[in-house]
Amino acid sequence: MAVTRTIVVAGAGIGGLTAALALAAKGFRVVVMEKAERLEEAGAGLQVSPNASRILVDLGLQPRLAGRAVTPESINIMSARAGGEIARLPLGEAASFRAGAPYWVIHRADLQAALQAAVNDHPDIDLRLGCQFEDVTKHAKGLTVVQRRGNVRQGELAVALIGADGIWSSVRNHLFPEVQPQFSGLIAWRGTLDATALPREYTSLRVQLWMGPNAHLVAYPISGGRQINVVAIVPGTWNRPGWSEPGDPNEVKNAFVSKWPATARMLIGAVDGWRKWALFTLPDIGAWNAGSIALLGDAAHAMLPFAAQGAGMAIEDAAVLASALSDSTGENIAGVPAALQRYARLRRSRVLRVQRAARSQGRIYHLTGPAALARDLTIKAMGPKRMLARQDWIYDWRA
Repeated sequence: MAVTRTIVVAGAGIGGLTAALALAAKGFRVVVMEKAERLEEAGAGLQVSPNASRILVDLGLQPRLAGRAVTPESINIMSARAGGEIARLPLGEAASFRAGAPYWVIHRADLQAALQAAVNDHPDIDLRLGCQFEDVTKHAKGLTVVQRRGNVRQGELAVALIGADGIWSSVRNHLFPEVQPQFSGLIAWRGTLDATALPREYTSLRVQLWMGPNAHLVAYPISGGRQINVVAIVPGTWNRPGWSEPGDPNEVKNAFVSKWPATARMLIGAVDGWRKWALFTLPDIGAWNAGSIALLGDAAHAMLPFAAQGAGMAIEDAAVLASALSDSTGENIAGVPAALQRYARLRRSRVLRVQRAARSQGRIYHLTGPAALARDLTIKAMGPKRMLARQDWIYDWRA
């Protein structure tokens, strides 16, 4: 394939690997640069709703995820104030059929491994681990993207550079150095446990969302139902390097002692190893591209996880990006900047709406006193079908 059909993707996370597969499916040669020497688990579980799963299915990922991805039967909304369940939103195979794609819960490492295997098998994708993006220059033939491996620097001729390198993106820093992640004031405690560690009635194939005073808790099965992923969100401070570190189990247990039912505290207590993540977001950066360079996923729009759409938005980005480049460029590299501008225009309003929804849902989850009572009564009055229908604008999206 001609070198002028090469696109460099910086970052081999969920968004970067999906973008590589989507671009290769449109006939591009793709070079993926990833600074890590090997791809390892970052975080724990993911919820992949139909808007994102249908893209993965179209890319041929479903067989690779069989036995790993779980289709939950329901989302159970639980209230610490009420002491238990206040609504059960039906999912399962029937809901997947109606949506035309499954609702999956999956270990992040399992999804990344499936994507990596598909990338490794594709003849037009070159995944370079231990290879860091360093610089980029523009010229008549496109771009020269400079990579560094150890002390060795090498240039790669490309028609476009896609920064899919996360919230601390080096590509974004090259384009927009004034844009910096902002700490939200919230900490996500993440851990997993073997399903056998809980009584059977607590290990059914469901997503549990516990809402409580100034905190909330999410639990769902991953790894084919063999493990339970637990995420606890609490306020906190962060004044140390990085955004993740091992957590003291007693700290998170103490955060859920007062006003939390025994079932929620049991979930917290069953996790042996916790890791705490500072939740950072990005302000609306206005532009996602400059010329033949564009941003994707968290590099462009890192958001709070309370709509369970962080990975979903990156997967959507990948599909729209590949379509825009394929439709607008052909063999003419002069069309690349306009194609990337179109990609950004198509994505920005939807992503901003999802970001706002995530912030709003976080505030609702953490209500206290009479406001929490009003929330619970409203959810009960709406009923499961109307509650689930409120997500249609997210789940029914198609590339």
